[in-house]
Formats: sequence, structure tokens, C-alpha cells
Amino acid sequence: MLVYQGKTKDLHKDSEGNYYFQFKDDVTGKDGVFDPGENQVGATMEGSGKSNVIVSTFFFELLKEKGIPTHFVSSDAENSTMQIKPATVFGEGLEVICRFKAVGSFVRRYGMYVESGTDLDSYVEFTLKDDDRQDPLITQDALEQLGILKDGEYNRLKELTKDISEILKEALAEKDLELYDIKLEFGRLDGSDEIVLIDEVSGGNMRVYHQGEYIDPLELVNYFN
Repeated sequence: MLVYQGKTKDLHKDSEGNYYFQFKDDVTGKDGVFDPGENQVGATMEGSGKSNVIVSTFFFELLKEKGIPTHFVSSDAENSTMQIKPATVFGEGLEVICRFKAVGSFVRRYGMYVESGTDLDSYVEFTLKDDDRQDPLITQDALEQLGILKDGEYNRLKELTKDISEILKEALAEKDLELYDIKLEFGRLDGSDEIVLIDEVSGGNMRVYHQGEYIDPLELVNYFN
């Protein structure tokens, strides 16, 4: 049964009550050009769904070993599916970004004070998932006063984001890859207040470089085969 239809994957519930993502070969972009930062489907690339499952599975299993709570249960790369525990998002969806280098929107906003490529100390920022308003930044005060986060959850999310990002950064460094920034999503497990990492952890969620050269998100899977 289809529960939710997304741009790059759909959420389903089977007859036994299990939830799983069905990853598509649709990717975000504009005018037929792939762009992970876009909020619309821009192209179809064969094999991208399977690639995202492979990369996400690697990272979710690594995080499990490190004791990080996630919604991941299991995956089937050949069928581009990933079984998950049901969770409720914060508000209508919240993204948390951790930045190790100043690139992209960070430089567009703060270019008066920073150059592209400047080192950052695990800088964390929060944005709302809101296509119509281009995913605006939001502060701790606003998150709490609007009822999106409960008392103490902001600090917990920030702590988890830094821990997860450092783990992934080290794992990528072992493959001679450098993580510039990463976008994560969290939710509360259904029936509890436990905060867990949700969604996917794939190339489209991060900027990765190899010896100074940008790695296309869909090529990241080549380092995990």
C-alpha cells in the first residue's frame, strides 16, 4: 500500500505492517540536468535508485555499529528497497546540515566574510523542508516557539548531527574522499520520543571530493562496490 509518494522514492506499507522505501531512478534537477539541491524532479537516471540504496545501507550499518539510532532495518539493493521503522518528522520536515567547508549556499549568504573552501568547525544549521519558500534557515528560538521542537531536542539534534557527520567523514577519508558538507533528516520513532536518523544517507545528501575534484553524487557508489 502506498503511504507517501515522494520525488525520488515512495513509502509503502506491506500486508504484514512493515514500512519500506521504494527508490526510483528519478533525480532532482532542472531542465534535464541533475542537481541534488533542486526541489523538483529534473531527470531520470537508470540505476540511481539502486545506487542510493547501496550507499545508504553502507552508512546505516556503520552508524548502527557506532550506536547511532536510525530507522533502518534492512535493504534489498536489487529491488531498490529499504525497510524502515516508522517515524514522525518534526513539523512538516526538518533538515540539519553539518559543514566542514564553506561552499554552496553558505558562501552565497556569508561571502562578505568567507571564501569558498574555507575550513569550518563542524558548523551546524537547521532548515525547514518547504519547497515554496526554498527551504529557509530557522533558529532554535523559532523551532521551539513554533512547536516544531520540544525543549532539549535542538541540542540533541545538533549533538547527533555532529556525531554522525564525524563518523561519515572518517569513513569517507578511509576511501581517500573528503566530506565538505552533509544534510541529514531526523524524526521521532512512532509511539515514542526517541529521536532517530531517517530518510536516506546517499550521494545526494552530501558534497564529497576526491583529491580536490568534486564527486558526482551518482558516482559515489563506485567507491562502495
